[in-house]
Amino acid sequence: MPAVETRTGLVRRARKIDRVLAETYPDARCELDFANPFELLVVTVLSAQTTDKRVNAVRPTLFASYPDAPAMAAAERERLEAIIGPLGFFRAKTESLLKLSQALVERYDGQVPPRLEDLVTLPGVGRKTANVVLGNAFDVPGITVDTHFGRLARRFGWTDETDPVKVERAVGELVPKKDWTMLSHHLIWHGRRRCHARNPACGACPVARLCPAYGEGPTDPEVAAKLVKTEGRA
Repeated sequence: MPAVETRTGLVRRARKIDRVLAETYPDARCELDFANPFELLVVTVLSAQTTDKRVNAVRPTLFASYPDAPAMAAAERERLEAIIGPLGFFRAKTESLLKLSQALVERYDGQVPPRLEDLVTLPGVGRKTANVVLGNAFDVPGITVDTHFGRLARRFGWTDETDPVKVERAVGELVPKKDWTMLSHHLIWHGRRRCHARNPACGACPVARLCPAYGEGPTDPEVAAKLVKTEGRA
């Protein structure tokens, strides 16, 4: 890469990285299980400070008891806490689910609204959660800036910003809007599997030659290969 990259060069490199990651992770998708927009909204809220695998484990019991917003809004706090207890921070998360469900019932007839400006007014729902729901439940393009996405966007030299909203805007200017949701999946999968926060698997990275941060992790192919995970967070 040239010492000074032009704007056009940056756009081309960003889109090339996305294409390579798409080829590397053809099955990339949201790793939270869900059957409808309400379920996705709830499991995304629950996924904070825990793993998708743990959330997926409690999901069947949770939605068997509370299949929709009216049911969850009327839930007994103690029973709801018991179901989501394994996820940690269960009292705060129970409070969030109760308020969220009540707001859906009171404002949107129990339905999840398909607009960002409405979603972010709901208790416990920020832009990251809203974009997850929009992109994966409603096919409305959205960029999900979680810790993985933000880290990789900076490593790739796409932005120097650390504020998620600013990262979202900066990256959104580099790739077509129609690609935003899948771009999010590609970066999150790559961040979970290869481009770790500590000790990234640089020597086993498919976009190494396009990455200005190459060398932050081991570059020896055999050493790097041992760092590659075949699935997301346990």
